[in-house]
Amino acid sequence: MKFKFNDIANAISIVSGVSLAGIIGVGSYVYLNKDVIIDDIKDAAIESVVGGMGGGALGGAGLGANDLMPSPQAAAPQGATMGLPVPGGF
Repeated sequence: MKFKFNDIANAISIVSGVSLAGIIGVGSYVYLNKDVIIDDIKDAAIESVVGGMGGGALGGAGLGANDLMPSPQAAAPQGATMGLPVPGGF
């Protein structure tokens, strides 16, 4: 079977058209959904940064309000000298 120049040119134009349609389709999808894509990327970035803090970076301490309260041992006075508290634990 012999191919003519027209057959080769038609095949190239079909492949080119399909490629162009794909590029336009993907570009349109990204343009129309750019806000959702950006929000997803932001959420993933924040989760990767904050998610690492929960377990080991702060010694297992959470980031809640209860973690900011002093422990009962730290709040209890260790002793007094002339009515002034003595700092301890340093």
